[in-house]
Amino acid sequence: MNSEIQGRAAHVAAIREKAEAEMKAIGVDEAFISKLVETFYGRVLKHPELGPVFDARLSGRWPEHMQKMKSFWSSVAFRSGAYCGKPVQAHLGVANMTPELFPKWLSLFSATLDDVAPTPEAKDWFMATAERIAKSLTLSLFYNPALDDPAKKMG
Repeated sequence: MNSEIQGRAAHVAAIREKAEAEMKAIGVDEAFISKLVETFYGRVLKHPELGPVFDARLSGRWPEHMQKMKSFWSSVAFRSGAYCGKPVQAHLGVANMTPELFPKWLSLFSATLDDVAPTPEAKDWFMATAERIAKSLTLSLFYNPALDDPAKKMG
């Protein structure tokens, strides 16, 4: 049993080391992640559609949210396990959130990466990851399988 635990720990460490090396090779470090999060959410707040939705949910809690998002992106990029939140639950019941906001969020994220990403590879990696996250959240929050059921469709 003990050797199994040690083997698992070594495997997790190897995954983390590989991720850190991959991120370093494309210019990603903690300073970049911090700059990305700060710049992006500064722009979110100024966005005419995204800003009110985010600010209504996070008013008075922006510093904690910023720290959480830095931890989230660091955990994703470096496979560090630093983030232990539940993104779907965190987004349930957010007033005025619609599936149409996700493409706007992605567009703003892409424009932010254009301005702050250290390399094209970093932009590509973060955009691909953001697109997967947006798709996952959209499906989790808004998808209704009954809408795809041919028996339920009127024709």
